[in-house]
Amino acid sequence: MLYTLAFAPFDYPYLAIVALMCLFVCWQQVTPRRALVRGYLFGLGQFGLGVSWVYVSIHDFGRAGIASSSLMTAAFAGFWAVFPALAGYACAKITRSNRVLFMPIIWLLIEYLRGDWVLDGFPWLLAGYSQLDTPLSGYMPVLGVYGTGFIVALSASLILVSLNDKSWRVALLLLVLWAGGAYLQKLSWTHAIGAPIRVALIQGNITQDKKWLPENKLNTLRLYKTLTEQHWGVNVIVWPETSIPAYLSEVEEPFLMPLHQAAQQYHTDLIVSLPIKNQSSSEKYNAVMTLGSHIADYRKQHLLPFGETMPWQPLSGFVLKQLGIKLGNFSSGGNQQPLLNAAGYPFITSICYEDVFGKLASQGLEQAAYLVNVTNDGWFGNSIEPHQHVQMARMRALETGRFLLRSTNTGLTAIVAPNGKMTQQLPLFEVGVLNGEITPMGGLTPYARIGDKPIIVFLVVLLLVLLGIQKRIFGLQLIRLS
Repeated sequence: MLYTLAFAPFDYPYLAIVALMCLFVCWQQVTPRRALVRGYLFGLGQFGLGVSWVYVSIHDFGRAGIASSSLMTAAFAGFWAVFPALAGYACAKITRSNRVLFMPIIWLLIEYLRGDWVLDGFPWLLAGYSQLDTPLSGYMPVLGVYGTGFIVALSASLILVSLNDKSWRVALLLLVLWAGGAYLQKLSWTHAIGAPIRVALIQGNITQDKKWLPENKLNTLRLYKTLTEQHWGVNVIVWPETSIPAYLSEVEEPFLMPLHQAAQQYHTDLIVSLPIKNQSSSEKYNAVMTLGSHIADYRKQHLLPFGETMPWQPLSGFVLKQLGIKLGNFSSGGNQQPLLNAAGYPFITSICYEDVFGKLASQGLEQAAYLVNVTNDGWFGNSIEPHQHVQMARMRALETGRFLLRSTNTGLTAIVAPNGKMTQQLPLFEVGVLNGEITPMGGLTPYARIGDKPIIVFLVVLLLVLLGIQKRIFGLQLIRLS
């Protein structure tokens, strides 16, 4: 649980290192089975607190009962707790001594497995995210969240070695690592390519239980239209995810075309979000649409498992049907979509959950001048999830060296600078419009050029080298004994 307190909204980042130190000590000189159990218990604390917001989504807005909501939340946390358990088992299984040297590598490789592969990835509570406000943030535009996470875990191991061996060389290496991060914070990897862009981000604050009620649709459309009309003349206006609670075919002529014409008249680009239904195939897409200088749409490519798509069919569908929980069934728009354009510049679009994946923010980044994320965290009420989510969104701005416009339904709506700092934000659960300016940026950070794979390949090679050294040392010991 100390590990989770390192993340938003608690924001005690150094507890991530303390927690990993405790975990690594628990894995020393124990059997693989005991390391597995201890890793699983660590995971239960990590995810039991860290993803407790799942209960709010299932019970308050999924309309499931208390018992079934509690059971599914426990199962969710219990499933992801398997990954720290795997890390502990692997450390104890493949190493004979000096496990503390292997633990940061194995921890990070298991994080990558969880964050990028299993169920299309669940990168919640990755160690790197906890360090956005520490000197280690300097590594984020270079190494990304996984590379930074390795340095967090490595710091825990180096402290343990330094305390155990009283080695000043190890302490010096730790100091150099952190001083390097502080130095990198001062570097700018990207540059301005144009005049500032005036923006307005709208936060409608329509609770999830009211959002899709037919009797509320006209009031919702009227609210967003009124707030938009008060800000005609700015360069870009952004609405949150599915701010229009109707399919495109239902609102295109009576609602969107008049808005498009008004946007053209006031020289404003309007970015809205709504579902699109393919009438011929009945496929549904979660989409973002631009109005004004261009009419175009982006369709969400990375769908939310068990929210927008149903893996593990038919088992998952059967279980949710028995519990009386109805979830969406959307199609992916694919990864070959052209960039949308507003205020004269292309931008990277992400819809809700997509902003937790660094690789998505880097697709086509060389042409993009800024990032736009539309989100609806209303599913999670007044829980810790909105704070965790905006923390991960901040990482995307830092990794790409771009401004991020983040418009959300119930908060936290924010403008994030290329250094990962929120320059402006709206509070949770208030209707409001966030006015500000961003600068279009060009150039690529080292991370945007190389991505995550070189870091992961480096760690795999390093692990193999250490295993080879261990095997050789063990062989020499056997020879001496004989």
